[in-house]
Amino acid sequence: MDSGKVAHRRKPDIPVIRSRASDENQQVSAKRLELGMVIRLLEDPLTADLKERHLFVLKKLLKRNQIGFLLKELKGIAKILNICAEKVKDHPEYVPVLCEALNICSLPFLKEKASDELTYAQDVIEFLSHMGCLMRVSDAEVRQQIVESVKSFYSCVAPKQLLDGLQPASPGYRLQLLERSDLPQTLLLSMAALENQPAIRLQLLQTLQILSSSSDLNCVLILNARGAEMICLHMNEPDPSCQVLFRSSEILWNLLERGNKEEVTAQLSSMECVLSLKEAFLTGLGHSDHQLTNELLVIVALIAENPNSLLIESSFAKDLVVLATFPELKTVNALVRNLKLNFSTEDFKMKKLLLNLLVSLSRDFAALQLFEEERVMPALLTLMKPPTSPSERRSGSRHWSSAQQEELQLQALTILATIAPLMVEEYVSCQGIACLLLLLDWCVRKDALFGPSSHGTGGGGSKTAQMFHCVRVLRSVTSLCVDSVNQDLCDQGIINQLLGILMQMEASPDEEDVITLEIKLDIQLILSLLCESDMHRKELFGSEGVEMVLHFLRKGSDRFYSGLGHNKLILSTVDCVWSCIVGCYTTEDYFLAKEGVSLLLELLSSSPRCVHCNILATLLELCDNPNALPHVLSWRDDRGRTAPGLLLQLWREEEEELQVSRNQHGGIADPQRPLLSLQQQDDTKLSFPVDVPSPAVLELSENLRSKIYSILCRIGFHDLPGLSAKHYVTLSIVRRYLDFKVGEVWEEINRELSLDGVRPISPDEEALSTICKITEDTARRVAAEQNSILEQREKEELGEEKLMYTEMKSHWKQRELMAKSWDSYVSKTSNYEILKEVKAQRESSRPKPKHEGAAVHPTEHFIGQVMAAESTDAQGSAGVKLMLTRAPIKTAGQDAVGATTQDPEYFSTVSVKD
Repeated sequence: MDSGKVAHRRKPDIPVIRSRASDENQQVSAKRLELGMVIRLLEDPLTADLKERHLFVLKKLLKRNQIGFLLKELKGIAKILNICAEKVKDHPEYVPVLCEALNICSLPFLKEKASDELTYAQDVIEFLSHMGCLMRVSDAEVRQQIVESVKSFYSCVAPKQLLDGLQPASPGYRLQLLERSDLPQTLLLSMAALENQPAIRLQLLQTLQILSSSSDLNCVLILNARGAEMICLHMNEPDPSCQVLFRSSEILWNLLERGNKEEVTAQLSSMECVLSLKEAFLTGLGHSDHQLTNELLVIVALIAENPNSLLIESSFAKDLVVLATFPELKTVNALVRNLKLNFSTEDFKMKKLLLNLLVSLSRDFAALQLFEEERVMPALLTLMKPPTSPSERRSGSRHWSSAQQEELQLQALTILATIAPLMVEEYVSCQGIACLLLLLDWCVRKDALFGPSSHGTGGGGSKTAQMFHCVRVLRSVTSLCVDSVNQDLCDQGIINQLLGILMQMEASPDEEDVITLEIKLDIQLILSLLCESDMHRKELFGSEGVEMVLHFLRKGSDRFYSGLGHNKLILSTVDCVWSCIVGCYTTEDYFLAKEGVSLLLELLSSSPRCVHCNILATLLELCDNPNALPHVLSWRDDRGRTAPGLLLQLWREEEEELQVSRNQHGGIADPQRPLLSLQQQDDTKLSFPVDVPSPAVLELSENLRSKIYSILCRIGFHDLPGLSAKHYVTLSIVRRYLDFKVGEVWEEINRELSLDGVRPISPDEEALSTICKITEDTARRVAAEQNSILEQREKEELGEEKLMYTEMKSHWKQRELMAKSWDSYVSKTSNYEILKEVKAQRESSRPKPKHEGAAVHPTEHFIGQVMAAESTDAQGSAGVKLMLTRAPIKTAGQDAVGATTQDPEYFSTVSVKD
């Protein structure tokens, strides 16, 4: 009986009105019932052999779902497909049905409700995994249909006309669930079964390429199945179109870009994979277009970074090194005998990739012997030489363009900076030093053949990029401190040449950038490395080098935080003073005569804290020269601060940074810990191994206090100019720094013994206790001295305050007398009666002369003015002695003719009473 008729049977005598939704529910129920019956028909042992019946029912089922499978039916469809796949082995008639079902899978899945996507997500994941498992069917048509269906997931397939109530699933829904299924892994593993089906294998590689390029999760799934290794091992299988090799390299590229790079390189580092890559590379080398070769070279370069790679053991590295030296060196190697370069863009990329491989291979010391055998150093030196003029080139020969030649020159210099220190003997034997100096001379010439460089700054045909890399190679070689190499450089005049280049760059009107600053920095570092331990080289540095250092010191630290590298340039300049000037009296004296110490002190006062250690160390070394001390003591900054005051200020700032226990005036707050920082206090309960420096000793090199103490020891602790009471408080601590540090070390020894449970013998224990007590007593005496300094300063301030008030009082008194005198004068000139009265009083009070001829002197009034003051032991204002001067005030009645000019008369010293 047909199941559809049973589902729609009605009773004719009872009319029933049904809604459309009810009809649809019945149809859905009928479909589900039909799907279940199909599965029972295929699985029931009684009907298992009814092949014609099976095919009829399956075709009817597929015809009903020709617009797409419902999400809720996917679980049953997957079961039907698995049954058909099993029957295909014995009955090929099921192949068309299986292919048609797989073709329907390329259409979007259908949903009845919006929630179906979430409800049946797990069913979709399992269905996609079952699709991949169908690759076990050996039929080529089925496999091809599976691959095409999966490929169609990533294309926009327009859904066919849908029935009412059905909607296609979201566009990205199936792709998201595919990433959670086993389909990518299953497709990858099926490659081993496609050896005899090259067309399907190529389509499968295309599908894997799409999967790996579209999702990071797909790459993870493929790598979990060791996909990189499998793709690499099958990439050289026979293929007339060479598409397998291209597709395989693209898949490996996708895995490197979107997957775990370390996992990919680890899978490709086996001997089998390296040999497979070698075969693929040599195959691609035979093509005129080297695009495939370049893609494989990038993969090989990543493998070379893996320390466990077997490139050298497989002899692949030897072939790569031979190619890297071509065409600069002529060789009889069969690999390059028939190789012809077109000097195209792809050839140029291949050349650059081969040169880059040299750097990666150089990390393996076994490759250095290979470099020497294949003459890598001469090839690099040939590439880095200045370009030849067009007239010197052989006519008719093909060569790199000027731009390509310049880029290869820069790359060769970059590689030399890495390889030359590893192959110093080879570098010297190939006249590498002479080649570098010639190139350096070419960089500063105006007749450069390249013209304005596209890799550096600077106008007028400057070769800033070449100079930068050339100087960087010199720096990498000199940093090895090989005496023979450095002596060869100095014998060829490298010191004067670098000084000339440096000052020439400073005189250039071009604006400074990162590259030019790096060049100046490297030149100064090279000079420091060359002159540090050789007195003769310091003499060669001479006055020209001192002028260079002074020039950079005068720039100061205004641009320290510019971000271009001025901070590093300041440090390298100070290092030049240390390495190239200090220790040679001729250069030292010239440096001192040119006010070099003043420039260092100015830099110390204006630079950030991170530079202070280097500057103080340099000043300390300079102070060994007796001629430097007067320069230090006579220095003043813009605010009038002296060098001792600056050093003591830095001491206070350093102790604030270390959080040393100090009172509000900077004095000792804890006599038991006069120097201990907060970090040292936290370490007091820790015991350190024997081979680890103790905190008390390590502290000497980690902060500035020991250097400041040493400098002040050089210039002395007495009669220092420009110090205030605050400075003297700090100076009292600095003077006892060594005593406190010795006591701190002994205290640390005592504490370590206690933590380790070691009890010294009685005499030693008594000695330790005495030393610790002496240190504490010294700290208490210093604290008392500091209090005395503060009290004395307080008394001085009080005396200055009293003197100021006395002067103010005298000034007010003087103003009152002047005002009173003026009022009297005005009243006499404006009122005649008062004038007569005053005149009468004068005549009555005037003494009669003893002699008639004696002159009559008019009465004079005086106003006093304070000329000097002196404090006595008396309390209050009575303890102040004043020296006054007086000036006469003439009245209106005095004869102008008789008035004479008198010098100021001074009273005797008096005491001012309240």
